[in-house]
Amino acid sequence: MLKDWTPGTGKEVPEGKKRLKARRLDLAGLQQQIRQAKLPVIVLVEGWGAAGKGGAIRSLIRELDPRFFQVRTMGMPTAEERRWPFLKRYFTAIPPQGKILFLDAGWTDEVVREYLRGDLSEEEFRRRLESVHLFERQLAAGGYLLVKFFFHIDQETQRERLEKLSKHLDTAWRAGQEDWKQNKNYEKYLDAFDRFLEATQEPWAPWTVIDGSDAVSAQLAAADRLYERICSALVSPPTAEQPEQQWPLRPIQPLAEVPLDQHMEEKEYQEKLKKCRNKLEELHNELYRKKVPVVIAYEGWDAAGKGGNIKRMASALDPRGYEVIPIASPTPDELSRHYLWRFWTRLPKTGHIAIFDRSWYGRVMVERLEGFCSPAEWQRAYGEINEFEKELTDWGAVVLKFWVQIDPETQLSRFTERQNNPEKRWKITDEDWRNREKWDAYEIAVDEMLRRTNTENAPWHILESVDKRYARIKAMRIVIDAIEKVL
Repeated sequence: MLKDWTPGTGKEVPEGKKRLKARRLDLAGLQQQIRQAKLPVIVLVEGWGAAGKGGAIRSLIRELDPRFFQVRTMGMPTAEERRWPFLKRYFTAIPPQGKILFLDAGWTDEVVREYLRGDLSEEEFRRRLESVHLFERQLAAGGYLLVKFFFHIDQETQRERLEKLSKHLDTAWRAGQEDWKQNKNYEKYLDAFDRFLEATQEPWAPWTVIDGSDAVSAQLAAADRLYERICSALVSPPTAEQPEQQWPLRPIQPLAEVPLDQHMEEKEYQEKLKKCRNKLEELHNELYRKKVPVVIAYEGWDAAGKGGNIKRMASALDPRGYEVIPIASPTPDELSRHYLWRFWTRLPKTGHIAIFDRSWYGRVMVERLEGFCSPAEWQRAYGEINEFEKELTDWGAVVLKFWVQIDPETQLSRFTERQNNPEKRWKITDEDWRNREKWDAYEIAVDEMLRRTNTENAPWHILESVDKRYARIKAMRIVIDAIEKVL
């Protein structure tokens, strides 16, 4: 892509400044339409050092209402950010509906720099390309417009600009060590950039290579392209098809076939609970020392015992190294972004544990059955969730998923007890009773969820919870076994 590109003469296009001013006003005129259409826009500006990226961003935002856009310079990840998955800081940054995010460098610059300085092996570089591809496709499928620019100049032009910047005290900082390194190893960087662009060139997120030889011409080309892409997206909203993927799935029993006659006496339960707590406390210390993250997701029927199960699990852990995250209905801020955003933003650091009380699986259960998303969206979500979890396990996380299972009779008994006990009445709502009436529909959805997301890297575990004591010990033993295995 870049190797076939011939930089221009460096001459300004006729009436370039006049045309650029008019196009800036055109872009400003689109902002209200973007807000009305609830179109989220991400503009990624990548390219060579001194190619004019910063000037282009300043030009693009000149006439825009600053209340409805944001500019972020990502830079290389900090030591703290490196304790999370590669994609987390980019998913965290995505804008809400109706707003524009301009990124001054991003995932391209980060991956290429780390690869060329030897921080990423060839296999890790390939995996990063897959992660970027996944990220961009999921955003486009979720209605995000991605506009990607690469500002291109030749080696001689870059060197001349860096030398000019270096001569003045106020601009010398702009000719950084990385920029000079690029220029010295221009062909090496060219190969890596070209490989990255080719691997991430897709209809839903195409690259536009901008000739950076002349500033006005480059800024006009970027403004024209951004205007064109936004106008097209307002007429035909962005989309991307979920590819057919053959995930390595484990067989799993339908819920109706799960036996629920397990029982544990109180004395045996207390003895095993003490042993499990001691073992988990010991393992948590080792997890922290070896910086292994753990993600535990709890799903299950209302009144199945998720809360009590989580409480016993957490009682064995150092409170400084875990967080229990209850997931309720999404807030307006969460609803305005990709549905996985609120889970990417809550991931644990390395060495820490995150316990989700309900999770991303709401997409294919309550959102599916209550009509909060379209059939196309929840059907696509199975693959997106498998991809999300694979990103976590490739990062090195232990991912455990529990379905807490009871039968309708047990649920009715627990609902009635809660209703009749003033101290527990807060636990029962009208919504719980309404959901109970949809038991059969939910069971069909849950069986499909289990079947389609029971992957080798992130399998489901069913906790038979008619006897809550049995379910609690089973969950703790599964966590202990999984942690011991990875350690």
